[in-house]
Amino acid sequence: MPEATQLERGHRKERQGRVISNKMAKTIVVQVQRRFPHPRYKKVITAYSKFYAHDEKGEARVGDVVLIRETRPLSKLKRWRLTQVVERAAEAPVPV
Repeated sequence: MPEATQLERGHRKERQGRVISNKMAKTIVVQVQRRFPHPRYKKVITAYSKFYAHDEKGEARVGDVVLIRETRPLSKLKRWRLTQVVERAAEAPVPV
């Protein structure tokens, strides 16, 4: 039997999207964009999905582009985990 140096898990989906909320403790809401042609009319449609993802360190902010990976159910809605912050959002000017 061959030895695996790393614990092999099943194929896990990954999605890239934009953080639209980080107001919950250790949870972010990520909006993922998907573009596809309409089955009959062939017009390109943009569909959006919201995913609740676990952010253990609280590093993601609203507007950041992040990479999330599928994981076991963590709560009623959370089935994704933050993998990395791909692009930081531009800092908004602070009103005086």
